[in-house]
Amino acid sequence: METMVLQPKPVDYPHIRRALSIYKVTSVITGVMLLLLCAVMVMKYAFGVQLFLFTPDGFAKFEPLAPEGIEADFAPAGFDLFKAILIAHGWFYVVYLISNFMLWSPMRWSFMRFLLLALGGVIPLMSFFLEVRTAREVNAFLDSHNGGSAEAEPQRSSTESITEGNV
Repeated sequence: METMVLQPKPVDYPHIRRALSIYKVTSVITGVMLLLLCAVMVMKYAFGVQLFLFTPDGFAKFEPLAPEGIEADFAPAGFDLFKAILIAHGWFYVVYLISNFMLWSPMRWSFMRFLLLALGGVIPLMSFFLEVRTAREVNAFLDSHNGGSAEAEPQRSSTESITEGNV
């Protein structure tokens, strides 16, 4: 028994182009935020420091981690950049997942493909590689099918219009 491969509907081609452009932007933002998050984790767990901005001692200052058990009493002055990067990556990842769905759904890919795209936001550097591969694949599909134009219906010749009574 053969399995049927689903193809995007021609009416969805304009939506796919728009979703692809949103996906490309969100994948780069999420990838950069993930790399920043990895740098933060290395600084925190390998070097035992946190970065605070706008401290009384200057623009930026590395503070040692609080000793175990007294974290509540240890509150350095300034803006905790590490926590901000963690929160920002989390929210951008949600937007990235939405953009994945916006592209995955009209392209009618398998659920495993959606999971692969979702992994791009949690595995460092993967979003950059997936963005290039996905954009190339989607653009090739759209270019080979009606040029991916906004017109979903095939063009009718003038003789077809006349024979149908549409002048």
